[in-house]
Amino acid sequence: MRTFVNLALGIAINGIALGLTALLLPGITVTPHTWTTFVIIGLVFGLVNAVIRPVVSFFSFPLTVLTLGLFQLVISALMLLLVSWLLPNNLHVDGFWWALLGGIIMGIVGGILGSIHKQINKSWTEHDAEHRLRERVHQRIVDSRLQ
Repeated sequence: MRTFVNLALGIAINGIALGLTALLLPGITVTPHTWTTFVIIGLVFGLVNAVIRPVVSFFSFPLTVLTLGLFQLVISALMLLLVSWLLPNNLHVDGFWWALLGGIIMGIVGGILGSIHKQINKSWTEHDAEHRLRERVHQRIVDSRLQ
């Protein structure tokens, strides 16, 4: 259950980050402005980042090292352009420079939302651990009274 919730939140984070980026940058547009569009874009963006980005990052590793990691911004822009190409009716990016700027903004927004998600997930985990501990203590008290 928790894995499904984390997956859904990851898709939502991608969709929200892209939606905020589209609001901030005139060179990136999302149509239509419905929650299903953002879910679809978030899902496709998550799949592209999970499947294609690691391969591109692996083969571009020497260039990434040579540019001290700045080439990762170019890879982010290329992933955004790829999603735009895969979903031409929902996402439009006017060019590479808009994609580069969009990748930077999406990285910042996604990082902030991701850290919020981690804090919430951590508090859920701590709450679950406390709940299990209380149940064990309660069960031991009940068992000791029965003996």
